[in-house]
Amino acid sequence: MSTQAAAPANASPSPWPSVARAVALLTVSISLLLTAFAWPSVRSSVHDVPIAVAGPAPAVKQITPLLDQRLPDGFEVTEVADTAAAEQLIRDRKVYGAIDLSSGTPQVITASAASTAVAQALNSIATGLSQGQGSNTAVTVRDLIPLPAGDPRGAGLSAGALPLVMGGLLAALLLTRLVRGNLRRVTGAFAFAVTGGLAVAAILQFWLGSLDGSYWANSGAIAVTIAATSLSILGLESLLGYVGFGLGAATMMLIGNPLSGTATAPEMLPGWSGALGQLLPPGAGGQLLRSTAFFDGHGATRSATVLVAWLTLGVVLCLAGNLRRRPTATVEDRDAQPALHATV
Repeated sequence: MSTQAAAPANASPSPWPSVARAVALLTVSISLLLTAFAWPSVRSSVHDVPIAVAGPAPAVKQITPLLDQRLPDGFEVTEVADTAAAEQLIRDRKVYGAIDLSSGTPQVITASAASTAVAQALNSIATGLSQGQGSNTAVTVRDLIPLPAGDPRGAGLSAGALPLVMGGLLAALLLTRLVRGNLRRVTGAFAFAVTGGLAVAAILQFWLGSLDGSYWANSGAIAVTIAATSLSILGLESLLGYVGFGLGAATMMLIGNPLSGTATAPEMLPGWSGALGQLLPPGAGGQLLRSTAFFDGHGATRSATVLVAWLTLGVVLCLAGNLRRRPTATVEDRDAQPALHATV
């Protein structure tokens, strides 16, 4: 007993090459973390953001060069006839805002609930448009769909993106460690998604005042986001073991969360990263929650489809992992039967 206890204390130190490998691995890890989280923020800019311009065709054609001069390639313009058509596009989440030239005096229509960053960009061009029109009268800015008065900056919604990812990751980790059986793990993931959705929506809506709309719809959006995250990781772990868990966790944390666009807008992220982020649960979940909280569910179809696809993929992977283990378990049980009979 004393010899076994003293063995770890007397073990020889690790060789220096092992220390060097550990330092190199840590250096690469921290570099990847910094790149994943800092690169989207530093390179974010207004480019190809969809907005509407309402008014007569000649006036619209005069405004477009001014927009390109102010923010080159910043906006993707949809021309509409009047104010009502522009407002409908905003409510349907087809555009982030509008420039209305149909009433004679230009006005800028924003929707801070869709994106505070885009709303600020539209506010900043209002003065430039006024100067371009050759008038000293300031362009009117109207927030069609504002954020709640309890959280006018949208801080709660932006800060809630990471806890949702962490919640799904933590659920997958605890269920793989504490629960045996894929059916019970899947059931636990669904149950936690429901309770977690109810709890998070209650905190954001009733305590912090960061959400409007139906509490039950917001809870459902959060629940399906948690379920899609946790079940996809559970499925990868069931099929590939610890490698699958690491792959799923890295995808959600290092790719999905930084590229979600929840704090700004997917169109503001560099290059193709915004489109990629919307194909992962964190980005789709953030857009779905904005739709249910502020736009009566408009624009939620694509995000809901992405989340259901990930959720379904996770369940399928769990079933595949279960089927893969079953033949092995059957062979082990068959081999154990002769020993059992001999013992009896």
